[in-house]
Amino acid sequence: MSEPSGPRPTLEAVAALAGVSRATVSRVVNGGRGVREPVQERVRQAVHELGYVPNSAARTLVTRRTGAVAVVIAEPETRVFTDPFFGRQLRGISRELGAADTQLLLMFVEHRADYDRIGRYLSGGHVDGALMFSLHRDDPLPAMADRAGLPTVYGGRPGWAGADRAPRPLYVDTDNRDGARQAVRHLLGRGRRRIAVITGPLDQTSALDRLDGYCEALGIPAADPRLLADGGFTASGGERAMAQLLDSAPDLDAVFACSDLMASGALRTLRARGRRVPDEVAVVGYDDLEPAAWADPPLTTVRQDVEEMGRLMARLLLRLLEVQRADGTPGPVPAPGTGGARGTAATRTAGARRPNPMQLAPVITEARLVVREST
Repeated sequence: MSEPSGPRPTLEAVAALAGVSRATVSRVVNGGRGVREPVQERVRQAVHELGYVPNSAARTLVTRRTGAVAVVIAEPETRVFTDPFFGRQLRGISRELGAADTQLLLMFVEHRADYDRIGRYLSGGHVDGALMFSLHRDDPLPAMADRAGLPTVYGGRPGWAGADRAPRPLYVDTDNRDGARQAVRHLLGRGRRRIAVITGPLDQTSALDRLDGYCEALGIPAADPRLLADGGFTASGGERAMAQLLDSAPDLDAVFACSDLMASGALRTLRARGRRVPDEVAVVGYDDLEPAAWADPPLTTVRQDVEEMGRLMARLLLRLLEVQRADGTPGPVPAPGTGGARGTAATRTAGARRPNPMQLAPVITEARLVVREST
């Protein structure tokens, strides 16, 4: 490649060196079809020799694609940057998008007013698609993506109004019910009988599904209110919830906290109250992120591969965009109801079997109990 020592190389210069027309160079550079492989190779060689870099603004005008994806997390940035779950998921997303030469644009919801800003941006043609997670039941983000015709993949089972109507949303989730069942059955197997649960916000499907799994394992239609507390998926919330449970049910002998952060908060409260873990109270968390192994005692927890879930979300979206390109769709999916590529049946993964990212269907990953000293 030649060293840059003058004006920036132009499309015309590449065409002259390759011995082809300007239009042919444009098609090759922008991923168009209809150019024979030997000609493509000559153009690529000329691009390399000249050090030509496509103008992103002009490229967007030609392809109606930006090479960027919005990652929208429906939480304040203070929570995102203090919860290792989000960092792990973003790492998976970033690595997958980076390998596909696609930029990541990160957006948070700090206040209700942020929804208007995010909606305007998503509908403004600035990104090719979106990845959204940590959504709540009344979240307007899915409707915004639909109105914008923006290809979107969600993190977590959809629970918003209208999510069950066709076309069904694409999403990646873990088997939250089964993970919760494994946790509670493990506690029952250790002889525990007064098992409390610390949930996340019940307007999120992950928290709701884990509570349902807890009830299923115990064989009860609903949780005993004295053994139920909301910890908000935060460490401080886990502390408060554990204190509430000890006050309402002092004879409890185990607690299933629906995230490792809440479990770490519960451990602090138990220590402050003089309750020995696991001798007097056994504790199980959920996620198996780094703090679980660092806890005192190390935390029994349910493992979900958060980074891989991020990768899968990005793969599904990239595949959806690839299907659009193959179909000749120049931009976002035109309107709700026309996205026939979306699947309706979830793909489940188990053990070493990996989901097929080429299949446009929701993906449910395996949850697995990891036993440590807290039980």
